[in-house]
Amino acid sequence: MFCKLALGNVARSLRDYGVYLLTLTLGVCLFYTFNSLEDQGVMLYLAQSGSPMVEVIQNLINIFSVFVAVVLACLIVYANRFLLRRRKRELGTYLLLGLSQGQVSLVLVLETGLVGLASLVLGLGTGVLASLGLSRLTLSMFSIGAQFLQLTFSWKAAGKTALYFGLIFLLVMLLSGVQVSRSRLLDLLQGERKNETLRQGPLTWAAVQLGVGILCLLAAYGLLLTQGLVIVVSTLCLPMLFLGTVGTLLVFRSLSGFVVRLVQSRPALYYKGLNLFTLRQWLSKVHSTYLAQTVICILLLLAMGITASSMGLNSTLEQATDSQAPFDVTIQNQSGDVRTLDFDGALKAAGFDTEKELSWQRDMLFYYNDRAVTGLSSSGVISLSDYDALRQRQGLSAYAGPLPASIPWSETSTLVTGGVGMDLVVASDEMVQKLEVRRQIWCADFSGDEEETEQALLDALDQLPQELLTRTDTRLGVYREMMGNKLLALFLGLYLGFTFLLCAAAVLALQQMSQAADSTGRYAILHRLGAEEKMVGRCAVEQVALAFLLPLLLALVHCAVGMKAANDLIAVVGKVDALGSTLGTALVLLGVYGGYFLVTALACRSLALQSRTARH
Repeated sequence: MFCKLALGNVARSLRDYGVYLLTLTLGVCLFYTFNSLEDQGVMLYLAQSGSPMVEVIQNLINIFSVFVAVVLACLIVYANRFLLRRRKRELGTYLLLGLSQGQVSLVLVLETGLVGLASLVLGLGTGVLASLGLSRLTLSMFSIGAQFLQLTFSWKAAGKTALYFGLIFLLVMLLSGVQVSRSRLLDLLQGERKNETLRQGPLTWAAVQLGVGILCLLAAYGLLLTQGLVIVVSTLCLPMLFLGTVGTLLVFRSLSGFVVRLVQSRPALYYKGLNLFTLRQWLSKVHSTYLAQTVICILLLLAMGITASSMGLNSTLEQATDSQAPFDVTIQNQSGDVRTLDFDGALKAAGFDTEKELSWQRDMLFYYNDRAVTGLSSSGVISLSDYDALRQRQGLSAYAGPLPASIPWSETSTLVTGGVGMDLVVASDEMVQKLEVRRQIWCADFSGDEEETEQALLDALDQLPQELLTRTDTRLGVYREMMGNKLLALFLGLYLGFTFLLCAAAVLALQQMSQAADSTGRYAILHRLGAEEKMVGRCAVEQVALAFLLPLLLALVHCAVGMKAANDLIAVVGKVDALGSTLGTALVLLGVYGGYFLVTALACRSLALQSRTARH
């Protein structure tokens, strides 16, 4: 009987459970997607290449998943409290009909279990598709073949998701049962909250608050843009956060009185339609609204900022790889002062056809610097012919300056793949003959498939004399190392960004539905006064739109300033594709945020229209 009653309650309360179920489903989807990374194409590619970053990424995702689970648990408990408050009158009716508090608690436990099971199934199904989409995104970002793209179901991630969310649902069940068992019948029957009231202050006071808030925000923006992100984070983080938070709080706090007074000064606008009612509704909840909007604005800022920064950081990969790995392979014989090697002959002897597999190669010597010969202080010396050959292969002009010339390490770090790790003197070919050999370096570019050629080359290198002290750096190796670091930033950024977005949208949706439920009496009065259903429904939607739009607009301003500072920092590494990353991020985030808005707007509109029959 109780199972049937619980199932019927869930079906009847689908409007209330809609946002709750959506939040649970997205939470499960998010958790599963990022805990199934080891089965995604880009991670399979890294694992196949032997990259140690696979384990690092997976371990950090596991650590962050604990934090995400705690955040989602708090969010789900908050959402469940909303549902309980909405249904207090219904639960009180059950007690009047003869059910015990234990039986009512059992019904709630069963309802929570049903909703939890449904969200788990839907979330896992959605998570499989989301993981495929994330895999496709990362594979395209790093130009990895489609053979690594596959639709898979990770039983390990599914089990972990079921365990974490099972514990969360058990916690929600326990709290719901305890809350009902401790509630008195009178409290349940009179569970509706009263609207808050606020005495309107003078317009000048609201304008002063708004002005001070804007000044605080401008001061925070100024600190961030003038001092830079690194300095602000390391030394000025607290002042900037204080100014930004206070400024945001004052802006939202002043908007209620400021906007209402401003609209009141224009009677044609104030008395048009139900604008008067809409503004008064907003004003009646100002005490809770402005605090909530401040928190939601900060959460949206974190969601957009973290996600866009991680996407923008990854857009620099190709350029950074080109600068750090100008050649497909570089082998440094660091024992070259004792024994040099004919790399071309040695590789051919090991079965590697250099003429077929290589499009270009260069064997060169670096020398110990003798200041008595060069007249300059430096760690090493390179001949002009070798230096020009390396530059020309990279598309640079030949060196035209005086000889000898000192080249700092900042420039020699990108001379060959892996870097030479020293300052150099460029000297004439005649002058280097007077110096002792320090290191032998061999560079080459592949002519065929990079991965196959690299593996064949590495197999041949295993046959070189073991007494040689060599270091091999490949373009693909540098690429994989950088890709692992970028993926770590990307995955963690997306994980946290979507978690904050989910929290912001869900809290805002539940808050608006709660306020709409508290205002059913006022909507009923509008119906009695002859207001058309279309106008009442539009009034409810406008309130929701106002609540969703205001924190989003201010968060976008915050994010634009933050992204400017972040892009200035990332630009040190390479060119930032800010436009592409920002647009891509905005579309996805606004899709989720807009989905919550639509669900909330429809639910609030339904509450406003149903108040007509509920109060008759």
